[in-house]
Amino acid sequence: MDKEQHWEQVYTTKASDSVSWFQEHADQSLALIHHTGVSKASAIIDVGGGASILVDNLMEEGYSDLTVLDISSAALDVAKQRLKLHAESIQWIVGDITKVELEESRYDVWHDRAVFHFLTEPDDRQAYVEQVMRSVRPNGHVIIATFSEDGPEKCSGLPVRRYKPESLLAEFGENFLLVAHEKEAHNTPFGTVQQFVYCYCRKMNS
Repeated sequence: MDKEQHWEQVYTTKASDSVSWFQEHADQSLALIHHTGVSKASAIIDVGGGASILVDNLMEEGYSDLTVLDISSAALDVAKQRLKLHAESIQWIVGDITKVELEESRYDVWHDRAVFHFLTEPDDRQAYVEQVMRSVRPNGHVIIATFSEDGPEKCSGLPVRRYKPESLLAEFGENFLLVAHEKEAHNTPFGTVQQFVYCYCRKMNS
């Protein structure tokens, strides 16, 4: 089963609030987006956003240029149905972040909670970083959350890579400045705790 099939199966067989990464409110992500200081008109992409509540939270706060990308069309459908008519004002992209073509220098904020740690192959991580380099504007903001060094070794039946802030930044290279990082003990819907690390970086190249 390839990646697309795996995630389509997840979102067609499980309720969106019964997966381990479910959040009722994206507090940590919102706090870091606020920390960037970008305007409500700034372009924000949620990579792997799927059925996440973050886009709802951003809309409620008045952010108006929002994009949600996910490999699973079923995941995006969950969010669209939840948002009803509000979904029409959001750009939805179905695609693999290591392969999809994104507009050059389009985004002020790149947000990813729990995609990058699934990229266990070096070529996939390199392709991801190249996407960030191409599609995030100069001096733009990059917020990535992965499992921390004491987080799970697998998720949704797939192996993951775990990171410290320094090792995550090393994947991105010298064109990125680590501005802030913080831990999160995420409580899953089934009573377990997953340790995440959130890193906020600035893209420094011109």
